[in-house]
Amino acid sequence: MLISVFVPISFLQGNIGQLFREFGFTIAAAIAFSSLVALTLTPMMCSKLLSGGARHSRFSEVVDDFFRRLAGWYEDGLRRVMRRPWLIIAGTLAAVALAAVLLRVLPSELAPAEDRGMIYYSLTGPEGATLEYMDRHARMAEDIVAREVASGDVVRGILRIPGGFGGASEVNQARGFLLLADWSKRDRSADQIAQSLRSQMSQIPGVRAQVGPAGGWSRGGGGAPVQVVLGGTDYADLVQWRDKLMERMQDNPGLANVQSNYEERKPQIKVAVDRNRAADLGVSLQTVGRTLETVLGSRIVTTYIDRDREYNVILQGRAEDRATPTDLDNLYVRSDRTGELVPLSNLVELTELAGPMRLNRFDRLRSITVSAALAPGYTLGEALAYVEKVVKEDLPPSVRLNYDGQSREFKESGSQLYFMFVLAMVVVFLVLAAQFESFLHPFVIMTTVPLAVIGALVGLWLYGMSINVFSQIAAIMLVGLAAKNGILIVEFANQLRDRGVEFREAVIEAAAIRLRPVLMTSFCTAFGALPLLLATGAGAESRQAIGVVVFYGVVISVFLTLGVVPAVYTIVARNTKSPQTIARMLEKLRGAAARGSAGGEAKEAGGA
Repeated sequence: MLISVFVPISFLQGNIGQLFREFGFTIAAAIAFSSLVALTLTPMMCSKLLSGGARHSRFSEVVDDFFRRLAGWYEDGLRRVMRRPWLIIAGTLAAVALAAVLLRVLPSELAPAEDRGMIYYSLTGPEGATLEYMDRHARMAEDIVAREVASGDVVRGILRIPGGFGGASEVNQARGFLLLADWSKRDRSADQIAQSLRSQMSQIPGVRAQVGPAGGWSRGGGGAPVQVVLGGTDYADLVQWRDKLMERMQDNPGLANVQSNYEERKPQIKVAVDRNRAADLGVSLQTVGRTLETVLGSRIVTTYIDRDREYNVILQGRAEDRATPTDLDNLYVRSDRTGELVPLSNLVELTELAGPMRLNRFDRLRSITVSAALAPGYTLGEALAYVEKVVKEDLPPSVRLNYDGQSREFKESGSQLYFMFVLAMVVVFLVLAAQFESFLHPFVIMTTVPLAVIGALVGLWLYGMSINVFSQIAAIMLVGLAAKNGILIVEFANQLRDRGVEFREAVIEAAAIRLRPVLMTSFCTAFGALPLLLATGAGAESRQAIGVVVFYGVVISVFLTLGVVPAVYTIVARNTKSPQTIARMLEKLRGAAARGSAGGEAKEAGGA
C-alpha cells in the first residue's frame, strides 16, 4: 500500500518531478526491502533470540502496566462514546470544516523562502551606457557591500561588467553575488540582508538595482518570483494595460522592484517623408529611401573579384557624417524632374523618441511581462491573487493573462499535486479493496486520511507556514502513513467477528487491543520526522515544512482515529463479512456443488 503511494510521486512532470523523482523511488525501495526483512529475517531472529522466554525488567513491567491502564481507560471511554457514534461523526465533520477554513486562510506559494547563504544583485544602466559609466556606479555598489562585509554578515562578493557570466551580455548591465557568513555566525537572515542592501542600492542615481536572496527554485540567481504576462494583439494597448497594472502593483507594499520587459529606453529617430513636397520637387520616395539607407546604414552596390575570391562593395557614410540628426542637412538628393540637388532636410521630418529594446511574444501573442519581487512575509500565492484581482477590475476582458517563471511553476504544480493526492487516495482504496474483498472496509480505513490532513493544516497554522510544494508532497505521504492505523483496527475487528464475538463488542475490543501497536507505530513515524521539524542551516525551511506536516498530521490523526474508525465501522460495516468469512462461504458453496454433482452421477449410475 505504501509503495503505491510513493511511486506515483516519481512520475511528476517539470521541476517538481526532477526534485522528487529520486525521493519516490528511494522510499518505495526502502519499504519493499523492509517488508522483505519483516517477513523473513525478523521471524528467524525471534525464533533464535526469544527461544529462552522473555525476561521482564522493572522498566518493562512499568511500561506494560502503563499501557494496560491506558487501554482500560480507552476501552471504558470508547464504550460510553460508542452508544452515540453519530456524535463522533458530527465532531469529525466539524473538524473537517475547520480544516477547510484553514486551507483558505493559510498562504500558498511555490516553495518557502530559503536562506541559502547567498544573495544575487544586479545593476542596469540606461541604454547605451558606456563601460566607464557602469564602472563608476558599480564602485558605489561595492562601497555598500563593503559596509556589509565589515558588519560580519557578508564574507565576500563579486560584481561583473557586463553582467553575463560565460556568455554575451550588454555593457549597461552588471551582475554579482554575495557569499554570506555561516548561519551560526550572523544574526540576520539572507532576506533581511537583501532588504537592507535593496534600500541602500536603490539610492544609487542613474541605475536600477535589483537585490534578492538565492532561493530553492532559482537557477543562477533566477528571475523575479512574480512574473505575469499580458497578451494581446497590439503593443499600444499592451502598454496602456501594463501601466495600469504596474501602478496598482507599486501601491502594494508586498511587492518590490516592479518592472516590465517592455521598456522604452532605446533611443530612436523616426523619419517621416513629406510626400507632397517631394512630389512637387520631383524627388521619388525610392531615392529618399536609398539615400538614407546608403549613408546612415549600408548598401551593397556591386562585387569585385581579387585572386579568385569575390568581395562585396559596400557604400556607407563616414561615422563623423552620421553622428547627429543635424547631419541630414549635409545630405542631398537629385530631382528626377530638374536634375538639381535638393537638401534632404527639406523633405523629411525627424522625431526623436524612445522605443523598446525588443518585442516579445508569448504563446504566439504579442506580450509584455510584468515582474516583481516579494517583500518579507508576502507569499507568491497572495501576490498572484492580487494581480488577478487587479486584472479583473481594471483591465478589459480582451487581455489575456498568463504566467512565466516561478509563477507558472506555482500554478501548474498546485493542480498537479492535488491530482496526485486524489490519485494516491484512489490507488490506496483499490489496493485495500483487493485485500479486504470489500469496498466498505477500505472506506472505513480511508476516513483516517482527512484526519491526518486536519493535523497537517493545524501544524502549518501553528508554525506560520504556507502551503507549498514540500508540504503538499508530505500530505501525499500522509495518505499511506495514516491509513495503516485504520488497517490495524479494522483487520483485527474482522478476526474477532470470525471467532464469533458480537459485532459491537468486537469493534471495541479490537480498538482496545490494537491501541498499543497503533500508538507505537504512529509515534515512531512522528518522532522520525522530528529532525526535519527542528532542522537548521541551508534549506531548513523546506525540510521544516515536510517535518511539520508529517509530525502533526500523524500525531493528531492517531488520537482522532482511535475514536472515528470504530464509530464509522459501527455505522457502515455492520452487515459486511470479513475476507475469511467470505472465503469459508465460497468453500462451502464449492463443496455443496461438488456433493450435488457427485450425487447426480451416482443416481445416473444406479438407473443404468
